[in-house]
This record gives sequence, C-alpha cells and structure tokens, in this order.
Amino acid sequence: MLWWWASSSASAERWLSRPRATEWRCVRFLSPSRLGPPPPASAPAVSRSMRGNVAKNTTPEVRLRAMLREAGFPGYRLHWRKAPGRPDIAYPGRKVAIFVNGCFWHRCPHCKPAMPQTNREFWERKFELNAERDARKVSQLQDSGWTVLLVWECEIESESALARVVDSLGRTSAHSARARV
Repeated sequence: MLWWWASSSASAERWLSRPRATEWRCVRFLSPSRLGPPPPASAPAVSRSMRGNVAKNTTPEVRLRAMLREAGFPGYRLHWRKAPGRPDIAYPGRKVAIFVNGCFWHRCPHCKPAMPQTNREFWERKFELNAERDARKVSQLQDSGWTVLLVWECEIESESALARVVDSLGRTSAHSARARV
C-alpha cells in the first residue's frame, strides 16, 4: 500500500511505502478538512460496535440490491469508480446512482439518531464533514447528468423506498428508449 506523505525538505510531496514513511509526517491528517484519528472508545461495548461498521456491502445495501433484483432490475454496478462520487449502486446505462445512507453516519432526517455524548466536538465535526462530502458527491453526479437517489437505512424495509427507486429506474428506462429511437 502506498501513502501520501510530505517532508520538510524541498521535495515536499512524494509517494512512499509504509516502512520508509516512518520518518515523514502524514499530510492526510494535517488537512483542515480531515479529523485525524478517532478518539478512543468510551467502553468495550462501544469498541465492539464500532469495529462492526463497514464502508461497503452493508446490510441495508445488500437488502436493497436483493429487492432490486427481485423487482427485475439487475445489471447494476457496485461502488462504480467511473461515476463521480462512487455511488453504492449505479446503473450506468440509465445514469442512475443510488446511495444507501446509514442513519447514524449521515444523520437521517427521519429517525434523527442521537448525538454521541462523549467527544462531542469530534463527532459534530465528523458529521459535518460527512454532510459536505455527501453534498459534493450528489452535486458532481447531477452536474454529469445522473439521477441521484438517497435511500436511508430506516427506509429499506418499507415498500415506499423500493417503489421510489423502481419508479425512477422505470422513468430513466423509458427516457433512454425514446432517445434511442
């Protein structure tokens, strides 16, 4: 794995392997848009819970993908790098991007999850940066002509979320068919 590091010398920026990088400062954590390392867990139960968090293939994502296949919409791309913002589920031909947002990490407006009580300053900044990143991704996709759908973790079990996604996929399919004729 390669890391981006900066030195105090004239050749300030270079790619280095991890072993050689011990003598360099990590730029990643010095940027004002970064948080730095997370604070230590306040309890063993919190530590176990946080270790269980993953970035890809979360339970809500897997459930939505299964629902899409059952509804007759296979052929999606997962975490597609060619699309701006790297959506969780992408239909490149239809130009539809779907983000499956976790309620805690993305601050769901429906279920309004509680703010952690310890290290409040860290968590407020973390959620603020998450919101900025999410808005940037959506904007990049929309500027590129994509339809962007946000599906919240708490909506996955409801039929309304699937209906909203299927409706959007159906509309883009009809539009694509008219454009080809």
